[in-house]
Amino acid sequence: MISEFLSYGFVQRGLMAGSLVALICALLGVFLVLKRLSLIGDGLSHVCLTGVALGLLTQTSPVYMSLPVVLAASLGVLKIMEKIKIYGDAAIGIVSAAGLALGILITAIAGGFNADLFGFLFGSILTVGKTEVFLCALVLAALLLFLLFFYRDLVAASFDEAFAHTRGIKVSRLNATLIVFTSMAVVLAFKVVGIFLISALIILPPVSALMLAKTFKQVLGLACVFGLLSVWSGVYLSFVFNIPSGATIILINLLFLVVSFIISRVGRGYGKREGKHAA
Repeated sequence: MISEFLSYGFVQRGLMAGSLVALICALLGVFLVLKRLSLIGDGLSHVCLTGVALGLLTQTSPVYMSLPVVLAASLGVLKIMEKIKIYGDAAIGIVSAAGLALGILITAIAGGFNADLFGFLFGSILTVGKTEVFLCALVLAALLLFLLFFYRDLVAASFDEAFAHTRGIKVSRLNATLIVFTSMAVVLAFKVVGIFLISALIILPPVSALMLAKTFKQVLGLACVFGLLSVWSGVYLSFVFNIPSGATIILINLLFLVVSFIISRVGRGYGKREGKHAA
């Protein structure tokens, strides 16, 4: 069954794109969760609807149309936070509401919901093309280079921005770069899990990893493992049982979260008992 599953070209492309997106979202998600910016994925995913609707209206690629739209929205979030001096969640909410409303309006002008739009809303990983796989690989390579060169600064800024400022770290630039990468990840991920489920792929693997890992590098590694396993098993189960791949991937991530929580609680309880016996 597995050999047959892997013999199809569209499955191979879907798994490659899904794996690359899972790694991008997991790596970004760790920093976003620690900086309490994880909901930006949800906000930008709603803006994706505007890009997809514009793509369908103009009969161009929704991916290419969404990229500049979501990039502009991500920079809009930063500007609102800096210029108007409001909290990040409020800025995300403003941009999210505007993107969703505009997307619904354009969708109505374009002729309403159809099968193509449904696939973007809820995921259609097996329709991924070679160009999209290449774009995913390009973004992941750029992200890895960014993490390699600015790893220490990112870690410092993630745990204590005030301390990072005193060390001369340009926190605002790091935040802007993370958000720009997140906007690209959101655009690349909407075929994998769908517009409405993108934020879960960014949030769930890092949160699961944070429950189990003891060092920051372990958090990054475990988040990537959870993301990859969820995509591989989710795509396989969707192929075998003919169920939506995006929802399956997210449900598997939720299962990882529950198991991680149980393991962390059991480990914590065992540690306390050992401490009492040692005393």
